[in-house]
Amino acid sequence: MTDTTDFEDGVRYALEEQENDYQLNQVVQDIKDAYQRSKDWRQQSDEHRWLQAYRNYRGLYSSDVQFTEAERSRVFIKVTKTKVLAAYGQIVDVLFARNKFPLTIDPTVLPEGISESVYFDPKERPEENALPESPYGSRDDETSLPKGATLYSLAKRLGPLKDKLSGIKNLKEGRGETATAVNFHPAMVAAKKMEKKIHDQLEESNASKHLRSSIFECVLFGTGVIKGPFAVDKEYANWDEDGAYNPTTKTMPQTEHVSIWDLYPDPDASNMDEANFVVHRHKLSKKQLRALKKRPFFRDEAIEDCLKYGPSYVREYWENDLKDYFITESPDRYEVLEYWGTFDTETAKEYGMDLPEEFDDLDEIQINCWICGDTILRLVANPFQPTRIPYFAFPYELNPYSFFGIGLAENMDDTQTLMNGFMRMAVDNAVLSGNLIFEVDETNLVPGQDLKVWPGKVFRRQGGAPGQALFGTKFPNVSNENLQLFDKARQLADEATGFPSFAHGQTGVQGTGRTAAGISMLMGAAAGSIKTVIKNIDDYLLRPMGESFYYFNMQFDHDSDIKGDLEVKARGTESLMANEVRSQRLLQFLQVVSNPVLAPFAKFPVIVREIATSLGLDPEKVANSMEEAARQAQLISQNAPLPAPAQQAGANVGTPGAPAGGAAGLSPADMQGGGGSTIGVGAATTPEEGQFSGQANPSQTQVVG
Repeated sequence: MTDTTDFEDGVRYALEEQENDYQLNQVVQDIKDAYQRSKDWRQQSDEHRWLQAYRNYRGLYSSDVQFTEAERSRVFIKVTKTKVLAAYGQIVDVLFARNKFPLTIDPTVLPEGISESVYFDPKERPEENALPESPYGSRDDETSLPKGATLYSLAKRLGPLKDKLSGIKNLKEGRGETATAVNFHPAMVAAKKMEKKIHDQLEESNASKHLRSSIFECVLFGTGVIKGPFAVDKEYANWDEDGAYNPTTKTMPQTEHVSIWDLYPDPDASNMDEANFVVHRHKLSKKQLRALKKRPFFRDEAIEDCLKYGPSYVREYWENDLKDYFITESPDRYEVLEYWGTFDTETAKEYGMDLPEEFDDLDEIQINCWICGDTILRLVANPFQPTRIPYFAFPYELNPYSFFGIGLAENMDDTQTLMNGFMRMAVDNAVLSGNLIFEVDETNLVPGQDLKVWPGKVFRRQGGAPGQALFGTKFPNVSNENLQLFDKARQLADEATGFPSFAHGQTGVQGTGRTAAGISMLMGAAAGSIKTVIKNIDDYLLRPMGESFYYFNMQFDHDSDIKGDLEVKARGTESLMANEVRSQRLLQFLQVVSNPVLAPFAKFPVIVREIATSLGLDPEKVANSMEEAARQAQLISQNAPLPAPAQQAGANVGTPGAPAGGAAGLSPADMQGGGGSTIGVGAATTPEEGQFSGQANPSQTQVVG
């Protein structure tokens, strides 16, 4: 966690407030022009797709769907909702299979600025391997430091282990190969400290909840958006000794879910790396608008002016569709646009921006500007190094020619329409065929009768009129044919989405799916489409967001223990294998390497921790570290009982008649007389028992001369 002053010191490029805001009116106009251009482009190309996907998910017919007079049924089969929720649940289960955010930090293959491994051998004399007294070493000394290095520079390469290893004189860089060598890994220790810090920051900002919200929109609409990390002052409850409330405020990185409806990116970009700007549209209440004063570099007077002007939010056309009802009243909210984008340095100076001297040699700068109406609430240069726009948009299915991806609901739009049509036809036909159609000859009936039909109804006929007066006709039932077409459309939906129905609980699976091995094979094949989605999340969200948190901590956190040459790795795809299959394979591998010949080639601590993870257990709680395992093995060896011969030998020491030192295998406590062995143990057999070698009847004994 970072102090507020640390972040403010890091933001060296805050733009000064202008005495006359009219100097920056052109900045506001340029931002509004960019927002309008992105808004027009999005409305033409994407918003209608999202609305159709939302209606299919909710089971709503749009206003442009026209029903004929013969269609009575308005049924909507929500297969889209079933598949969206199933895909969302499967992705979430995969990403959070290990009960933590799927991000890890590891050292690079060849770390720079920090040692990958150092070691010392306690059996070697320190003077044999000690570094030379001269900081430059000698010409022929193999233990001399690299050219230009000093003893102080080696200490710096120890990273977080600098204090722990400072007293070791015969410390050498590299990996010790002898049996008595003790190895340390400074780069790995720094990586795990950084990983633990990032996970703590993600937990503090409820990143898991925001990620799940973004994944849902990713599945439904085709694109999910996460914003962060951005600095926010978080208040921690604290009471002093007198009981007075004295909260502690810390500036820490946070993430949040951004709805796809509120993001307006550069229309000429196909991904975030190519975007020159992004506009984030906020809908804020008075309380939320006032809360901006607590964040760094927001202008208090400008916020108060906006509050005096009153609500400024204008509802978009799609908001009524999302709320399922039409609202005519203006909401009591304020529309605030958050802009992240680039400006030419010369243009910025022409607009009256007071730029620091650091920007004089740059061709362009990236700024963050918040505006409400025509009022600038915040105007700063992008404080992050390297410069980046803190938004991450990840697709469900990649569309290489558009910024926004393709969702599962869009892929089955046509098949959803077919299923609805065939089901409506089947229902209407079933209603008609389930009732008789009556033909009535009124000339044969007494006039004035009620022609309604109910059980026990009696019709009065004309006297002497020949022929039948009532004729019943059954309407032909073709609903089975319509239901067969419905099933075919459902199969086509499975093909279109790559997400078969048996993957979300369909019963009555025939053929290969009737056996455990068969359904396992089918489920493995069905996971192919989800594997692609998880890979997109890894590449477009988890890895760049992890790198942003890494850069944030490297820039604003002064803890030297987390500094190092590190790299971020997204671990979403590693969780694709089912835990049951993973645990079985780990146990099989453990049996293989239990062979004494293969045991030296296995990393048993890693295997044990992976088995615990696959079983849903926390390896930090159930598995020992290397040091803890060594202490546990020593305790077990000290408290283990002696073998039986050794125990008996010790018991015979000092026993009268016993050999000096105690005879092995002899003990007064041995009531079997076997001397500790299993041969001849037990009581002697008696006559007439099995295995008795003597005569059963003494009278039958023959006496030989």
